[in-house]
Amino acid sequence: MLDEAEWQIVAPLLGSSIDTIKRLRQAQAASLAEAQTNIFGYMALVKYRKLTGHQETNPNALWHHRASLYGPPCTKCGKPLRTPQANLCAACGHARVR
Repeated sequence: MLDEAEWQIVAPLLGSSIDTIKRLRQAQAASLAEAQTNIFGYMALVKYRKLTGHQETNPNALWHHRASLYGPPCTKCGKPLRTPQANLCAACGHARVR
């Protein structure tokens, strides 16, 4: 998972990736798989690996690796809540203390 500071480093690379994919597909009638092999997607994957040590292979999967999407950690078990608005930990059932 990426914290907000790390996300600010990776997100611009992903945004460029999507724009580049769209332009490439329109200009060269490339398939989605061909277009996803662009330099920006690879740059995002390399940066993600440097930040986390985890080898991800799909640039689109990085959109789901942002910790703030899942809420704070449970005060009992430490696992992230499912959403920022969650009142109950899905893993252990502990009520969220606000």
